[in-house]
Amino acid sequence: MTRPQKEGKPSVIRYVVLLLILMCTPLSGSHGTEPAPPLALERSIPLIGVSGRIDHMAIDLARRRLFVAELGNGTVDVVDLAAGTVVHRINGLREPQGVGYSPTTDMLAVTGAGDGSVRFFQGGDFSPAGAVDLGNDADNVRLEAGTGRLVVGFGDGGLAVLDPANRSVVSRIRLPAHPEGFQLDAATHRAVVNVPDAGQIAVVDMTAGKLVASWPVPYLRGNFPMAFDDTDALIATVFRAPARLVLLDAGSGTVTTSLATCGDADDVFFDSRRHHIYVSCGEGEVDVFRREATGYRRLGRIRTGYGARTSLFVPQLDRFFVAARAGFLGIGSNAAILEFRPRP
Repeated sequence: MTRPQKEGKPSVIRYVVLLLILMCTPLSGSHGTEPAPPLALERSIPLIGVSGRIDHMAIDLARRRLFVAELGNGTVDVVDLAAGTVVHRINGLREPQGVGYSPTTDMLAVTGAGDGSVRFFQGGDFSPAGAVDLGNDADNVRLEAGTGRLVVGFGDGGLAVLDPANRSVVSRIRLPAHPEGFQLDAATHRAVVNVPDAGQIAVVDMTAGKLVASWPVPYLRGNFPMAFDDTDALIATVFRAPARLVLLDAGSGTVTTSLATCGDADDVFFDSRRHHIYVSCGEGEVDVFRREATGYRRLGRIRTGYGARTSLFVPQLDRFFVAARAGFLGIGSNAAILEFRPRP
């Protein structure tokens, strides 16, 4: 186990937090105060010594630990949210892209783009617990509700169902091209998958282990992040060219809404409590949309930092986390996890 990282000087951290608060707070006009932004920055947790691109995150709710895949650094940081600091770093990884935690087996899975592996670590002490080889470009990870199994997108086109209890591949399902963001629908036992290189959203029957439908969305390209709202049976997917948030009926794939959003999106989440949608973008912004009687509209745009395109909304904690790359506040600034509290 690596030693916990030392925090930076308190004055530096206070300066960073103050600057971020100023960045995320709208200016007051002479005729009254602007509405409060829909996300309030609570703190910035430094990731000291982390350089390059940061990819996806996952949560261990019982221990209040956040896992951060630091692709450019070849590491995964474990953030203790109670203490607000990094308590462990997993080194020696090959371009870690995805992280997934299975509470049923208390196992952390880390995918590698560089070697196509999925490496497992014990949830308590992060000791190595084995690995499986998927061939190449192991990417996003999703937890299968009820079973504790993990589903991983990988390679030139596939989903792999993994059993973390014995570190084995249960099944592989072919797709027409590399999968990006995807979601699992427990009610229908389907996976809905963004396959941007094939210009479609693929629908997979997880029980039968096969592709059963594909939904093209004309004139839009680069569908990377995806979220699923089981309450309203809606899928949110974000395209990069042009930058659009698109909502689809989860049963038919019919587009119900298309809205302009920020560029280079990499994550999107539904906040069912507030009827909000959060889109995090590499342009250095988070767009917040709200559902109203006439449909969705953009409620606000929160500035973060260039390259801060990866995020995680944790409804159980009611917090929204954004991973900011080193230098997002200027030369010399540490990478950081920006923790936002949704409002109201």
